[in-house]
Amino acid sequence: MAAATLVPAPSAAAAAQGRSLSSDEIARIRKSAQDFEAMAIGQLLQPMFKTVDTSKGLFGGGSGEAAWQPMLVDEMAKMLTKNGGIGIADAVFKELLRVQEAKHD
Repeated sequence: MAAATLVPAPSAAAAAQGRSLSSDEIARIRKSAQDFEAMAIGQLLQPMFKTVDTSKGLFGGGSGEAAWQPMLVDEMAKMLTKNGGIGIADAVFKELLRVQEAKHD
């Protein structure tokens, strides 16, 4: 039996090469894909923070901390996405790009 070799999927940048869309349209599609990934990561992180007992933490919990916690989680998700994320943005970008290309043809 021949050994299987893994071939990496083309990067999102490579997927955008040779397209009929303008660079502004491609940038908007990329931003939408990154925003989607950040939202998805935020949804994954949210339950993690619900298991933390904040009353014994540095700031003592309370309604103020509870009010700011969702914003903290959103910012963490944005930073994770900005620094490479978990790969959702690339897949979404490629699919959005394919759909937009089909509309232009």
